[in-house]
Amino acid sequence: MAQNLDNGDKLPNDPILPGNSFRQGCAAKAADPLPASATSGLMGVSLHRRTALIASLAPLLSEVAFARTGTGAHTSASSHLHNTVHAPAIIRGAAPPPPLVMLDPGHGGKDPGAIGYSGTYEKHVSEAAAAELERQLLATGRYRVALTRSSDRFIPLEGRVEMAQAHKASLFISMHADALHDPTVRGASVYTLAGAASDSQTAMIAQSENSADLFGGPHVHATSPEVQQILASLVSEETRRGSTHIANQVVSSFQSRLSLLSHPHRHAAFVVLKAADIPSVLVEMGFMSNRSDEAALRQAGHRAMVAGAMRDAVDRYFATTRLGVG
Repeated sequence: MAQNLDNGDKLPNDPILPGNSFRQGCAAKAADPLPASATSGLMGVSLHRRTALIASLAPLLSEVAFARTGTGAHTSASSHLHNTVHAPAIIRGAAPPPPLVMLDPGHGGKDPGAIGYSGTYEKHVSEAAAAELERQLLATGRYRVALTRSSDRFIPLEGRVEMAQAHKASLFISMHADALHDPTVRGASVYTLAGAASDSQTAMIAQSENSADLFGGPHVHATSPEVQQILASLVSEETRRGSTHIANQVVSSFQSRLSLLSHPHRHAAFVVLKAADIPSVLVEMGFMSNRSDEAALRQAGHRAMVAGAMRDAVDRYFATTRLGVG
């Protein structure tokens, strides 16, 4: 059930609508054959004269064929020249497209994520916060943005990583608001990928997040801890440095605006962060198991502040990497 927020804001809880399929491209019509009257008159002419006549008409045949292709409407030779499609000129030194930031609202569909004291679902909070961050990033004009989901639907962890790779994302940010056994723990934190957890609390969060695939049923296979560690070891050193860099920028942006866990940058074998060539972080915006964090995350104004801090972190990240920003 959707949760009512301040100022009439409502966390999304829309069912999945079937997508429309389309076929790209079209089949071109073959040119109509020349009418019989155009050739029957040649039958009574000698072979030598027919050959000479055909040779003299050859330059015009392409014009006739062009004029009768498609609709069959007649056009003049000059009209054909004006309608010729030319190959585009090569633009040298064109600027590359803006970097693409992939936002990943955690959980969704049959997987509600953590459930707060007042019944707030983590999946709704993460989706609403990601939509606000998308809006703020696009408003800068410096980025392209894609979301793993923009509605309440279930996506396996591997599927989220595959989306980022298919989009050739420059940065992957997974957004969450988890729960802990201790209701007094509150504050934001940021996580990067590693073969082993940095602490027992982080290990518990990683175990919870990695078990999300269990909601997908028997056809979705959760990755074992052993495989998770192997996957973590395959991530390139350059990607690790990028992940650490964006994590540090998020912590720096959060420090002046949000309460943070002690040692807010932590790491564990999160499956959703395993893209070998895309710097990736998982951001816990707070804990649904804490009354204060849950109440704050229900407010649109608070989520806008969180998104603003993350937008600033993304700005600083790209300003200090080789990609740059427009």
